[in-house]
Amino acid sequence: MGSKVGAPEKLIVKGKRLDGRKLDEFRPLVANVHPLAKARGSGEFKFGNTHAVSAVFGPKPFFPRGLQDPKNTILTCKYTMIPFSTKERIRPGRSRRSTEISKVIREALEQVIFTEDYPKTGIDIFIDIMQADASTRCAGLNAASIATADAGVPMADLISSCAVGKVDGEIILDVGGLEDNYGDVDFAVATVGKQDKFVLLQLDGAVTLDEFKKMVKLAKEGCGKVYELQQEALKQRYKTGDEQ
Repeated sequence: MGSKVGAPEKLIVKGKRLDGRKLDEFRPLVANVHPLAKARGSGEFKFGNTHAVSAVFGPKPFFPRGLQDPKNTILTCKYTMIPFSTKERIRPGRSRRSTEISKVIREALEQVIFTEDYPKTGIDIFIDIMQADASTRCAGLNAASIATADAGVPMADLISSCAVGKVDGEIILDVGGLEDNYGDVDFAVATVGKQDKFVLLQLDGAVTLDEFKKMVKLAKEGCGKVYELQQEALKQRYKTGDEQ
C-alpha cells in the first residue's frame, strides 16, 4: 500500500471513487450456489471483477488412518489463484501467499463447522480465484462458506467477509482495483453471520484508533450485506429444488 510509481494523482474525486462508487458502496455483488455439478457442495462469489469459486468434498474417510482425529473431522483448505486470473500470468503451484490465505480460510471455517459430528473423517475445501481485482481472500471465504453449507456440512452459521480500506484519507468499503494497489490501508474482515464475532481481521497499513473503530463498524455493516446475499442464494437453491 502507499505511494507508488504510476499511481493516479487522486483516488477520490468530489466524494466519488474512480469507478463512480460512493465511499460506502460495494461493487456489484454476485452469490451463486452449486455452480459445479460434480462437487458435493460448491459456491461462487463475486465482488465486481473479483471472482471466486469453491468446491467441497466430504466428510469422507481420512487417510492415512494414523493421522485421523478420533474426535473430529480434519479440515483441509487449498486457495489458488489460477494462472490467468491477473493481467500477468501467475506461476502455477503453491506460494507463501496462497499457503497463508489457505490457513486463514481454514481457521475461519473451523470456528463455525461442527467438526465433532464427523470423527475420523476429512473435509476438503478448494477455492479457485478465477479473476482477481482485489479482496480475493474475502471473495474466496464467502464462496467457501456457501459451498460448505451446500455440501450439507453442519455449521453454526455462515461466514461473511469484505474488505475496507483507507484511500486519500477517507475510509472506504470494498477495496478494489487501483485502491488495492495505491491506497493507504487494506483491511480484510470476516464475521459469523451478523453477530459481533469476528473470525478474520487482517490489516495492512497504519491507522489511528478512531479510524480503526470506523473501519470495523463499516466492515461489519458490509459483512451483514454479504450475509444477506449468501442466505438468499441458498434459499433460492433449495426453494427451486434445482438439483444439478
